[in-house]
Amino acid sequence: MRIALCGGTGDIGEGLALRWARDTDHDLLVGSRDPEKARAAVERYEEELDARGITSSIAGFANGMAADRADVVLACVPAYHLVDTIEAVADRLDDTILVSPAVGMQREEGGFQYNRPSAGSVTALAASAAPEDVPVVGAFHSLAAGRLADLGTEIDADTLVVGDSEEAKTTVADLAEGIDGLRALDAGPIANAAPVESLTPLLINLAQYNYELSDVGVRFE
Repeated sequence: MRIALCGGTGDIGEGLALRWARDTDHDLLVGSRDPEKARAAVERYEEELDARGITSSIAGFANGMAADRADVVLACVPAYHLVDTIEAVADRLDDTILVSPAVGMQREEGGFQYNRPSAGSVTALAASAAPEDVPVVGAFHSLAAGRLADLGTEIDADTLVVGDSEEAKTTVADLAEGIDGLRALDAGPIANAAPVESLTPLLINLAQYNYELSDVGVRFE
């Protein structure tokens, strides 16, 4: 499968690219508004993988070109760039699943708080910006980017998957579980996305106040 990571030069994009490159045989397309930035990121990722004896299929493109070539597109950008990023590639999303790991957060005196958009959730915001026939799935929200990008660290965590298309959710869950140690759990439709997304600022605050929980994830038993 071809996976495009639009905005894949950032922390979550890097971690997912490295994990999928190590654990699967998917073709990975790293996107950026600046294609040179994407290619530079790919060089860094390949150096890390080569050092571990891993042969990978990663290429760097402008976001639109990456999305045009993909079966699944992840918008690996902060919530405040999400709509612009989706709208910029919307005409390249034919027969594509769009995935949003973005979470709206704001820093307050005591820590981070969930910043719920007027759409109800960031996943719903992504769905409102995507073409009507493109299934949108929310996933990978609560993964610690630093832990994800450190291939020397095991992932023992769950990711909650929300979406209104059962087929699209299954596809994304399968992609998630291709990463060693990651389990995907169905959390229902997009209407359930807000509490899923709100886990992320909670986990960041736990890490902030408890040193031993740095890069904490979540596992449901």
